[in-house]
Amino acid sequence: MLKDFLRWEAAGGMLLVVAMAAAMIVANTPLNEYYQAWLDLIVQIRVGSLDIEKPLLLWINDGLMAVFFLMIGLEVKREVMEGELSSPSQIVLPAFAAVGGMLVPALVYVYFNWGNEAAMAGWAIPTATDIAFALGILSLLGNRVPPALKVFLLALAIMDDLGAIIIIAIFYTADLSTLSLISGGIALTVLILFNVFNVKHLGIFMIVGTIMWVCVLKSGVHATLAGVALAFTLPLKFKDGSEGYVHKVEHAVHRYVAFMILPIFAFANTGISFDGIALSEAMGSIPVGIAAGLAIGKPLGVFFFAAIPIIVGWATLPKDVSWSALFGVGCICGVGLTMSLFIGTLAFSGAGGGGEAGIMIDRIGVLAGSWISAILGFFVLWLVLPKVARR
Repeated sequence: MLKDFLRWEAAGGMLLVVAMAAAMIVANTPLNEYYQAWLDLIVQIRVGSLDIEKPLLLWINDGLMAVFFLMIGLEVKREVMEGELSSPSQIVLPAFAAVGGMLVPALVYVYFNWGNEAAMAGWAIPTATDIAFALGILSLLGNRVPPALKVFLLALAIMDDLGAIIIIAIFYTADLSTLSLISGGIALTVLILFNVFNVKHLGIFMIVGTIMWVCVLKSGVHATLAGVALAFTLPLKFKDGSEGYVHKVEHAVHRYVAFMILPIFAFANTGISFDGIALSEAMGSIPVGIAAGLAIGKPLGVFFFAAIPIIVGWATLPKDVSWSALFGVGCICGVGLTMSLFIGTLAFSGAGGGGEAGIMIDRIGVLAGSWISAILGFFVLWLVLPKVARR
């Protein structure tokens, strides 16, 4: 399963590059008019008094990305229950690295934007790591990469995603609807009871999960968190010891997330038109803070925080992994892309507030910081990893 995961993620990371390049080309050609019309297309679903009407862009960010977060939740649950995060000794090193990889980039961003109330809404943008793109970079180095280094990056990125989920839940919520929250809570309780009573009908889980998504969408809490909640309530094993739904659903949605949902999200959210954007704006505190947080804060935070448990004896370097290779992985973790872009939409146009000033220039910072991190991480690892391929 780990091999399948790495293969899908690496290939999906390459497809993300194509989607982003296509979006940039379209946004800076006469096709931009049609691109914006596509994003602004109103899509409505109405059943009785229930009415959900949103532009296509928000259906992508609230709907399709809920499936992405469902997969993230399944990965977290699987790793915690039986994978690389199933014992305290395995958790310590990536946990420290993940904390540093979120804390230091946020502090770097705050340093550049202190005193700017609107810009401060984006403090969480550089805290994220795009696992698909990061593993795609590692795949370019082939068999020179020690397996333990891939596992470390995977565990770190999953914990990073968990941290992003917590940040979104706490800091990027709008005015809350009590009735919708209660309804969502009831749906979540029903899903938990399904586990208690050993319900073995996946379709029922999905129906109640969809109802929960609608309730969360209407509540003011970001709708993608419903995907995480559904993932955490899907059983890994049934009471009789038979296989649950975690592996089955994860395997079913993984290829769709890697080859459809994330590329569509990237295409819809990275179409930056440089028409009317002055150089002073592109070099402003928001994009510079994001780029510096990703390209500088991430490697420093991952490396030095990972060093703490190693130095005090709580953990050891992964097998066949040197300190320089650890720093190289820290650089790769600066590839924010998908999650950083997603948090940016919440920070500057969604529930997090912050105004419209940063809606485009934050993407410039994400793309710049991610590309710098990708190139730097690749060349650091290319220099420090053994030149002879491992068997």
